[in-house]
Amino acid sequence: MSANVEKKAGILDKLLWLIVVALIAAGVVGNSYFADQSLLYRVLALVALAVVALVIAAQTVKGKSFLDLLKEARIEIRKVVWPTRQELVQTTFMVVVFVLIVALMLWLIDSLISWIVSGFIG
Repeated sequence: MSANVEKKAGILDKLLWLIVVALIAAGVVGNSYFADQSLLYRVLALVALAVVALVIAAQTVKGKSFLDLLKEARIEIRKVVWPTRQELVQTTFMVVVFVLIVALMLWLIDSLISWIVSGFIG
């Protein structure tokens, strides 16, 4: 019996994804067809179609798993300890100093190699 339910859910998912694709196609074709209309109306229609398509996509198995992923990601983001302003400024300063030192070293090495090559070439 569960295999029968899964088969129906699979068919329902495919049907829902087909509706989502049809809505997106309708948005693309409609935007081209109504190109002479105001941009505001076309954008509002596209946003409305996108919202309807997202709501329908959220009803599928993959859509529900994606929403669960977003919820879990939000929970994990709340656990992150963000640096203070002072830590951010100090770290940025250290990175800038390190980049300048490496750039100076590369410039010196490039100049040395150029000097050596120009000595051989003449």
